[in-house]
Amino acid sequence: MLGMKKALSAYGQTSVEMAVDVASPHRLVMMLFDGAIKSVAMAKVHLEAGNIAEKGAATSKAIAIVDDGLRLSLDKEQGGELASNLDALYEYISSQLLRANLRNDAELFDEVLGLLGELKQSWEAIDPAVQAAQAVEPPRQDTASVLSYGRA
Repeated sequence: MLGMKKALSAYGQTSVEMAVDVASPHRLVMMLFDGAIKSVAMAKVHLEAGNIAEKGAATSKAIAIVDDGLRLSLDKEQGGELASNLDALYEYISSQLLRANLRNDAELFDEVLGLLGELKQSWEAIDPAVQAAQAVEPPRQDTASVLSYGRA
């Protein structure tokens, strides 16, 4: 938990700190993904604009979120092989960010954005709130009218 708060502080917004206090662990991880994606996107924008110092700062922020937030939040004892695989993937992402920064390589930033985006989508798919809602209300069988007319 401490690692997540440290990484979220790297995300750098006061409103985030307030949200952290009331967020579920699942939501905290989603916030980390959002912060990492935003920082990588900003690093690429700064690279393309020739703002080297800002690119470096944005890249450092993204690496801090991945290393001090996402990686440290893994429970390797309970997570088993999945946690180990995620740890290796987060390490790869951090190393690609470092390479992208050192080489001024927009394609590496794009690769990292793709990986983080896929991970975020996977994390969204296991949202406990969505799963709870689906368990309470089974999917409707007569979806044709909803899709055709846009009403329930």
